Amino acid sequence: MSEEHARPTPSGRPTVVIGVLGGIASGKSTVARALAGPQGVLLDADEAAHRILQSEEVRTLVRERHGEGVLEASGAVDRAALGEIVFADRDARKELEGWIHPRVRATLHGSLEAAAARGAPIVVLDVPLLLEHAEEHGLLELCDHLVFVHAPADARDQRAVRDRGWNPGEVARREAAQTPLTTKRARADVVISNDGDLDSVTAQAKLALRELLGP
Repeated sequence: MSEEHARPTPSGRPTVVIGVLGGIASGKSTVARALAGPQGVLLDADEAAHRILQSEEVRTLVRERHGEGVLEASGAVDRAALGEIVFADRDARKELEGWIHPRVRATLHGSLEAAAARGAPIVVLDVPLLLEHAEEHGLLELCDHLVFVHAPADARDQRAVRDRGWNPGEVARREAAQTPLTTKRARADVVISNDGDLDSVTAQAKLALRELLGP
């Protein structure tokens, strides 16, 4: 744990870092927001990746590699058009990840250290593949606690179809290449069930914080 991470907050307690685990479309982001609450800091890796993709530096790399066809009229990267290319070409996907992932890691580490330095009581990490890519991003080792978000497989598949436009069964296909959910759940200190009821998630998040942090 870094010196910055361990720095006490004004209350005399150190910043507590909570990592969120769960299956695809389980509602990890919803739970992460509930855990962070108004006083904590939420670090969202997907949001950081989207910002970095649209940065001038990365947009230039994308345009030079894939041409104007992957840009919108405004000059922003057309994520759908780029996605069609990189998900069909492993080398292109690895190249894009090489541009984005190191920048995301640097952003998250910098934001975490800044949050601790200013005395944030809680930092919540909403990082897909927090376990799978632990050696690369170095964030798992900074977590004081892990929370697993449970949602039934059929509900998650329906959410992915509805919200992401995926084909039925795509969630299971992608998860087959990831750490099993049973392993992720076993690593967690607390399990929160997400059935789509925001009030229930919020109440469970409050209980989880009391269990993890004390009164």
